[in-house]
Amino acid sequence: MNARSDTVDIELDIEGAAEYLNLPRSRLKGLLDRRILLQNWGEYQQLFRFDKSVSKIEHGSVLYQKDGSFELIRGFPKIQRAMLLGPALENHFSKIKTVAVEEKMNGYNVRVADIGGKIVAFTRGGLVCPYSTERARHLLGRDFFDDHPDLVLCGEMAGPDNPYVPKDIYGIGSLDFFVFDIRHKGSGTPYLLHERRKLAEEYGFNQITFFGEFSLDNAPDEIASIIRELGKIQHEGVVIKDPMMKLNPIKYTCSQSNCADLRHAFKFYNDIGRDYFFSRVVREGFQSVEWNESEAELQKRCLQLGESILRPMIESIKQVRDGTRIADDVQIRVKDLGTVSTYQDYLRRLGVDAVFGEPEIVGDEYLVKIKKLNQSTNDKTESMCKGELW
Repeated sequence: MNARSDTVDIELDIEGAAEYLNLPRSRLKGLLDRRILLQNWGEYQQLFRFDKSVSKIEHGSVLYQKDGSFELIRGFPKIQRAMLLGPALENHFSKIKTVAVEEKMNGYNVRVADIGGKIVAFTRGGLVCPYSTERARHLLGRDFFDDHPDLVLCGEMAGPDNPYVPKDIYGIGSLDFFVFDIRHKGSGTPYLLHERRKLAEEYGFNQITFFGEFSLDNAPDEIASIIRELGKIQHEGVVIKDPMMKLNPIKYTCSQSNCADLRHAFKFYNDIGRDYFFSRVVREGFQSVEWNESEAELQKRCLQLGESILRPMIESIKQVRDGTRIADDVQIRVKDLGTVSTYQDYLRRLGVDAVFGEPEIVGDEYLVKIKKLNQSTNDKTESMCKGELW
């Protein structure tokens, strides 16, 4: 499959973009020079993404340039995490009487917008994922964007045909899109929670589960109960929101989700950042204290956590020692084989070493299995099995 050309045919109108973004021309040029503002490639060269936050422009924001005009698709705000649920709710939501609770699904965050008459799906970092874009066009259709070209759908792509976080826990056959936010282009202003749910329902979109609206006094116990039930079915957790969307939401996750993350991460222990490991272990400690666990409950948590860390790592070491390269096995399902080619190029540009299998015809689509090779863990394990010191 051939990669796209790196030829750049479009240049950013620095003068016009600086005026639109209300930034000094010299600063915008500096962002380009320092590669904080990065141009996309191929058919999306008119898109420029912010690799870091700049002034009031969030990381992952995308500037769209066309015929002397501009649009800004703002990055999705980072959601902070509650470690002790009760104190966090009391501190963060002290100015309101009730909080709304929705499910936090285990997939990957995508923003979908109309760009020059085409539906385009952006990753959290502002990249155009060709696979997500094809899926979004197929799943969402054009009606919403024809009626609301100034709005951005924010949602979770979840399901087994997910090349980033494959999960077969939601009863989804392939990959689906679940709306969790709708925002205005340019300003990034969100729809009110209940208005957003109503609008998404009008267009028949899937939405994340709404568990209810609770008084601040009752919310900690209600949410803890929800978390325990979600944990039993291996779901991730919840996002707690101000129904009027004036205060930023916060998130809280299940112990089972933390351990599932660790099981996957420690399979590739030398490729995943150590902050990723550490934060999930710390969450377990805080949750155990808040839930006032008995000795038996604490022991169960410790055993679950320890097994999540050690077992996958031990299995990886044995595999590499015995001559097998470990890989992340994922798959995608596409309507157009051209999407496979562009997605392969996309991963290559991101530095992901992946081996694509031959497409299999499944109904009116193509299923492609992918082995994502994690070279650092493979190489490090192999060298230590040969006697290299840590």
